Amino acid sequence: MRTQIPLLEKYPQLIYLDTAATAQKPKEVIDALRKFYEESNANVHRGIYTLAQKATLEYETARETIANFIGAQREEIIFTRGTTDCINLLAISLAKKIPSAKSEKNKTKENKTEAQLQKGDEILLTEMEHHSNLVPWQQLAKEKGLVVKFIPITAQGTLNMTAAKELITIKTKIVSLTHISNVLGTINPVQEIAALAHTVGALCIVDAAQSVPHMPVDIKKLGCDFLAFSGHKMCGPTGIGVLWGKKELLEEMEPFHYGGEMIQEVSFTDAQWNEVPWKFEAGTPNIAGVIGLAAAVQFLQKKGMKEIQKHGEDITRYAYKKLRAMSRVQILGPEVLISEDIDPEGSQTPAVRGALVSFTVAGIHPHDVAEICNRYGLAVRAGYQCAMPLHKKLGINGSVRASFYFYTTTKEIDALVQALQDAERIFHG
Repeated sequence: MRTQIPLLEKYPQLIYLDTAATAQKPKEVIDALRKFYEESNANVHRGIYTLAQKATLEYETARETIANFIGAQREEIIFTRGTTDCINLLAISLAKKIPSAKSEKNKTKENKTEAQLQKGDEILLTEMEHHSNLVPWQQLAKEKGLVVKFIPITAQGTLNMTAAKELITIKTKIVSLTHISNVLGTINPVQEIAALAHTVGALCIVDAAQSVPHMPVDIKKLGCDFLAFSGHKMCGPTGIGVLWGKKELLEEMEPFHYGGEMIQEVSFTDAQWNEVPWKFEAGTPNIAGVIGLAAAVQFLQKKGMKEIQKHGEDITRYAYKKLRAMSRVQILGPEVLISEDIDPEGSQTPAVRGALVSFTVAGIHPHDVAEICNRYGLAVRAGYQCAMPLHKKLGINGSVRASFYFYTTTKEIDALVQALQDAERIFHG
């Protein structure tokens, strides 16, 4: 697998366990970027000359490739700078006008979302959110006099669904949650929460930054209204992200960036917006990034998303087993049942979890653990993982995270365990 990744080939001693922060790039993606700049570089949508038409065709073909990857329509795909940008786009746009979320079960007047958010309306998040899916909503709440509430987590690191059902009321206008926690690895029941949100006419937004790269994602099956993910976590370039939204909702929403590309007609006193998705893509887009992301999607499709998911589950289970055996290591998030825990009659099955393990080592600061790992060529993340409230809730001053992808091997997990054992010897003798 390393031979497919030029950087890992260049540094054979590097053990890269930080894919949840950013994935390494395959040759196909690097080549796609180079090829665009060498053969197709022109601005899109604006020129009638041959090169501009070629660039536009490649750009819009990439949009279709990415739409198909998650089971969407081409016009429902909006290109942004990343997941953070997507959620900020939604927060700013929804502050202007919130479209109607139609309930599948109950379409009464009381369950229709108002065109404007009103003081006292509620936004529901979870206690495991990345700052990107927390801070934008905090700021929107301050601006509009809204109330932000949180679905609590259980001692096992999963969502308390009893509390979720109580928290989702007719005051709830937006429910925004992560699909897979970047700290706990928890895979949240998005479909169930989306259904609950829709019973009260609320919008459901999903941060899929940690799920789209690692498992098959079909937006129709999830049942949410918006979904955001980043290219760089799925072998694509940095600075490119995708916001998917239901077409009818996007058409109702107001843009928040203004300028070229997103307009249909302009006078000295007014402007009319372009159709979706272009009304949300002001200015020259990251054309090479979009084409590079499409190349990443094709690379992952060739490998097979089910196979990538299976490898992630296997390597995570192996890492969990090894780390669980270390007395000073405390693993965060849902328990993973390993082979010796499974009932032979099949009454228990291995827990499903994202491809990462976060943990603490008793008596050693996470930054010290990461520094010792670095001495052994191991790249792991340490700190609050952009989820400070979650760590405070857990009563810990940060954590260490090892995150995996199709290029992660069991030998690399063994090297991690060796580095942790050496860290224990250094600090505890």
